[in-house]
Amino acid sequence: MAAENRTEVTEFVLLGLSSRPEMQPVIFGVVLAMYLMAVMGNVLLVIVACSDPRLQTPMYFLLSQLSMIDITLPTIIIPKMLVHTLSVNRTISYKSCMIQLFFFMAVGSMEVYLLAAMAYDRYVAICEPLRYSAIVSHLLCLRITLTSWVVVSLNSLLYTLLVTRLTFCGNQVTHFFCDITPLLKLSCTRPVVNEMLIFTEGVAVVGSPFFFIWGSYVRIGIAIAHMHSVAALHKALSTCSSHILVVLLFFSSLARMYLKPSSSYDLEEDRQVAVFYTLVTPMLNPLIYSLRNQEVKGALRRLFMKLCISGNFQPGSQANKEWQHIS
Repeated sequence: MAAENRTEVTEFVLLGLSSRPEMQPVIFGVVLAMYLMAVMGNVLLVIVACSDPRLQTPMYFLLSQLSMIDITLPTIIIPKMLVHTLSVNRTISYKSCMIQLFFFMAVGSMEVYLLAAMAYDRYVAICEPLRYSAIVSHLLCLRITLTSWVVVSLNSLLYTLLVTRLTFCGNQVTHFFCDITPLLKLSCTRPVVNEMLIFTEGVAVVGSPFFFIWGSYVRIGIAIAHMHSVAALHKALSTCSSHILVVLLFFSSLARMYLKPSSSYDLEEDRQVAVFYTLVTPMLNPLIYSLRNQEVKGALRRLFMKLCISGNFQPGSQANKEWQHIS
């Protein structure tokens, strides 16, 4: 663009999910409901994983970490979006935008690493069951978590610093939060360095956990194929199915959103994809892990019974029988 069109941007305008005024109350209600479901579902999963003695294992430590990520990720975005939905003023300061970008990229990338750690946990549990307790420990999971935080934070800082070096020819962000793709779209010149970074360093940092997950499940598949016990086969499949479903949901939307040049950015489609991985996936994850996991269902039932007993709820009552039937 011409030099005269370049301006020093001090704030951005987030255009949101829709520009139609009549849709704003509907969007507000739906997004608020989904956000509350995501937060409450994941908070409940964290409470269950941390309070139930039977779930004090590395697998459920990682699951509780994933739930905390699924609480944090939408919280970085959704409250501000809800305020903007019912407000005429949809501005966000330049500094706040960069802060939001940094934390969004760091927390979003951390989910990838946690999913990879969970895949490794399942690999050892199925392929090396006798050595599981010797290989996978709480200390190992803690080290993996802390190391992953360092990696994703440095990666996010690098992306954010490169965005701050761009010259913008406008301040209207065609999105409901400060994401890297719509910000690159506002650049006066094509951000070649940033795009190269996405397809090289970005693929290495975020793509390597995906290939690790894929490799782990290839080994798991081979191990399952050699199982002769129906009970062992069923247990192996049941412990992996929830994780596989979460991985497919997350990576399909992630690849669709970021593994393409900014020139092919489509406003409507990409905003819908962003809603999916920032809100829908965090809302579905606790449902997937609770409904398809007998240990989590048992822990939820025990927590419910404990709360009912503390509230003078009779264990033999009709409501309790109905809960046991559902569980």
